[in-house]
Amino acid sequence: MLAAQGLDRRPRRRAKKADVLAAIRRMGALQIDTISVVARSPYLVLWSRVGDYQPRWLDELLASGKIFEYWSHEACFLPVEDYPLYRHRMLDHSWAGWRYAHKWMDAHREDAERLLQHVREHGEARSTDFERAGTPGGWWSWKPEKRMLESLFTAGELMIARREGFQRIYDLRERVLPSWDDARLPTADEVRRTLVLNAVRALGVAKAKWVADYFRMDKTSTKKLPERLADAGDLLRVPVDGWSEPGYVHPDHADTARAAAAGRIKPVLTTLLSPFDPLVWDRTRASEMFDFEYRIEVYTPAPKRVYGYYVLPILHRGKLVGRLDPKAHRKEGVFEVKKIHFEPGVRLTDRLIREVAAAIQECARWHGTPRVELRASDPPEAAARLRDALASDEVDVKTGT
Repeated sequence: MLAAQGLDRRPRRRAKKADVLAAIRRMGALQIDTISVVARSPYLVLWSRVGDYQPRWLDELLASGKIFEYWSHEACFLPVEDYPLYRHRMLDHSWAGWRYAHKWMDAHREDAERLLQHVREHGEARSTDFERAGTPGGWWSWKPEKRMLESLFTAGELMIARREGFQRIYDLRERVLPSWDDARLPTADEVRRTLVLNAVRALGVAKAKWVADYFRMDKTSTKKLPERLADAGDLLRVPVDGWSEPGYVHPDHADTARAAAAGRIKPVLTTLLSPFDPLVWDRTRASEMFDFEYRIEVYTPAPKRVYGYYVLPILHRGKLVGRLDPKAHRKEGVFEVKKIHFEPGVRLTDRLIREVAAAIQECARWHGTPRVELRASDPPEAAARLRDALASDEVDVKTGT
C-alpha cells in the first residue's frame, strides 16, 4: 500500500512539476480542503510524497487542463483522462444531496439560464463577481449565487477553469474541456469496473469492503465486483497475514506485491500526513491496516478535543507512530507544534526521534516558517530529545539515512 501510494520513499532528486502530476495519477484523486492552519490539504498531500516543490505547480496543472475538479472521494483534483468516469455523475446528479440544490434549482431555472448566458457572453466568473447590495437571500446576494454556481458545477455545465488565491474560477464545460463529446460516454458498468480497478491499484492491496469508499462508489453495487474481477483475471487475489478474507491487487502491482511478500520492500520515508491523505481518509481502513485510531477534531468543541484542532499523522518507516498539532505562523516565520503525541508502545529510538524531527523541520521550511517551536509532547520526556534533534538537523528524511 505504501509503495502504491508513493509513501515508502522519495527520489533523491529535487521534485519537478511532472512529479506532482504523477502523484495525482498514482493516487487517482487528490482531496480538496480549504483549512489553512498549515498548508491546505491538497498541497500537503503532495508534499508528503514529493517533498519540497512549488505549490503553484498544482494551480498550473489545473489551469493547463492536465487535471480537473469534481466530486470523487469528496471534492477532488482528478487526472483529466478520468473525466469520462465522472460524466455519469454530472448527467444524473440524483446522488448529489447538498451538492446540488434540487428544489432550489427547480425554482430558479430561468435564473440558472441567465447565469449560464452571462458566462457565455462575458467569460469565466467567480462567485464574488455577483455580489450585490440588496435584500439578504435575494437572487443577487452572495449566498444564492454561490449556491447556483456550485449546483451548475455539480451538474457538469460549469467546470473550474483555474483558481486564484484558492478561489474557484468557473467557465463553461465546453470551453474548459472542448475535446469532450458525450458520444464517447462509457456505460455505467464500464465506469464501475474501471473505478474498482483504479481504487485497488491506488491502494496497492485492498479488502473488498475498502474499495467503494475510495471514489465514493455505491457500496451495494460495488461489494462483489472485486471478487468477480479476480475470477475474470482482472485482479489478483492474494492471502494476507492476519486477514480472514482475501486481499486484492491490481496486475500492475504484481511485481511489487511479490517483493512485499518476500520482504524486499523496506519503507524508509518519515513524513507528516494531511488528515485528508488517501492513506488515512478511510478511518476504518487506517485502523485495520495500521492499528491507528484517527479522526479529525476540527468540528469537535475545543474542550472535548483529545489531540488538537488539525492533527497530522506521523508516518515513520511504514508505521503510523504518532500525531502532532501544528500551526504555521507565516508572518513570524514560526512553525508551532502545540503538542506531539506518540502512539502507546512506540519505542522512541534515537533514529525515530531524529527522523521525526527532520520531517517536522523539512515541513516547516517548505511552509516558509523555518523556526520550529515545540511546546509539549506525550510522553513528556520526548520533547527535550526532539528539540535537540531539531537543533542538529542531520537526517535526510527522503532516504532515512
